[in-house]
Amino acid sequence: MTESTEPREQHASRRALFTAGAAAVLTLAPMSFARAEGGGPVTRTVRGTLPPGAPDFVHLPVEVPRGTRELRVSYAYERPPSPPGVPGNALDIGLFDERGTALGGRGFRGWSGGARSEFFVRGDAATPGYLPGPVRAGVWHVALAPYTVAPQGLSYEVAVTLVPGPAARTPRPVYPPSRAKGRGRAWYRGDCHLHSVHSDGRRTPAEIAALARAAGLDFITTTEHNTPSGHGSWSGLWGDDLLVLTGEEVTTRNGHVLALGTDPGTHTDWRYRARDNRFGRFAREIRRAGGLVVPAHPHATCLGCGWQFGFAEADAVEVWNGPYTPDDEVSLQAWDKTLAAGAGRWTPAMGNSDAHRDPDRVGLPQTVVLADSLSRAAILEGIRAGRSYVAESSGVEVGLTATDARGRGATLGGRLVVAPDSPVVVRLRVSGAASDCTVHLVTDQGTVRSGPAGAPLEWTTTSSYASYIRAELRHPPTVPGLPGPLAAFTNPIFLTS
Repeated sequence: MTESTEPREQHASRRALFTAGAAAVLTLAPMSFARAEGGGPVTRTVRGTLPPGAPDFVHLPVEVPRGTRELRVSYAYERPPSPPGVPGNALDIGLFDERGTALGGRGFRGWSGGARSEFFVRGDAATPGYLPGPVRAGVWHVALAPYTVAPQGLSYEVAVTLVPGPAARTPRPVYPPSRAKGRGRAWYRGDCHLHSVHSDGRRTPAEIAALARAAGLDFITTTEHNTPSGHGSWSGLWGDDLLVLTGEEVTTRNGHVLALGTDPGTHTDWRYRARDNRFGRFAREIRRAGGLVVPAHPHATCLGCGWQFGFAEADAVEVWNGPYTPDDEVSLQAWDKTLAAGAGRWTPAMGNSDAHRDPDRVGLPQTVVLADSLSRAAILEGIRAGRSYVAESSGVEVGLTATDARGRGATLGGRLVVAPDSPVVVRLRVSGAASDCTVHLVTDQGTVRSGPAGAPLEWTTTSSYASYIRAELRHPPTVPGLPGPLAAFTNPIFLTS
């Protein structure tokens, strides 16, 4: 039999506000349960209202007694209409166990954002987005994140149910292997920004794997929002033809970043803003876990999506995200403006679909990487080195080379060292493009050559004239006076003296 209590009101007192690590946190009065041994499930319910300007996180402590087998949480909140141009209410949710809520700590047990209204955790299973494991005695925390608060305030209700009983055994997760058969040194196609039911996607991993194969991809990366819960859900879906990398989309209030190709099971914290000066720490943690730091859709216009942490820690940048839009064009042009300093450190570009649900196309776009093998290490090294281009489909192939008078050559991500006035022949070939597409050679001075996509393009230059060369393949313009949407683009070849 389920015991339930009447909801009690929790008011957002500023006296309870403190800073935990980096993010401002409001901690509510604890929710107490009697010993769970014997009897049936017990539910406690609380209500509260958060004012406009509420902190990023609100913690509801839950005192979990010994003998608890399962913890369940459900929540709801009011969504009153807001004036035009004023955001309404949006409340995310997650869970930390008795090990605490410290930034980057071990207590993380799951996050679903606003994707679902209820979840559970127990030893042998958990709702997607959450990590299975024993429900140990101690103070747990339901974490609420008021993403936006309407002028009327955000009224919420949270119900926590504890189910007594012996703990179920936690199975060891089966993670994807780090290598597939592949074709030796070759160009491999991948999509490194994908969401499933483990965050706010609507597709299962099996559906994503099938779509990836249909799109002609060789590798994919699972990147759920703020959780690694999907890392162990790909058993039986990889194969000689498909490498599955693990990662996360770290979704902060000041932009999103892909932790690309991290060790399976790695979780990267997201609870900080640019002003907190914490991002460098977590960028280093991503690299220690074997991954790349890739700011995602840096000029996206959705609230909290635009990248504000700078690019000093970036290993690559996602210039093209999903179907090509004006914010992708802004990202492309902003990235291009950084390449003139490429004699030193530069940031390679990539593109991914960010597919969530139908009709999102997996593999639109895709990053095509020259790698020594179809392995995690080789693919990540190819991306880090910029030996890659981005295409709208597996049917599009692009080749760009630069050759000096002595026959020495370089290709994407490479550097050709020549005398300042020594001639360099640049050759561009494209196949699989639509008949109305055009190709363009771009340098630090802008577009220097254009032509139809069906014919090879050749241009002779010098390192004194062009510090880099890259290529674009574009559809016809859809807005007069603006460039047409991309069908493909390459990373640069640098010319230095």
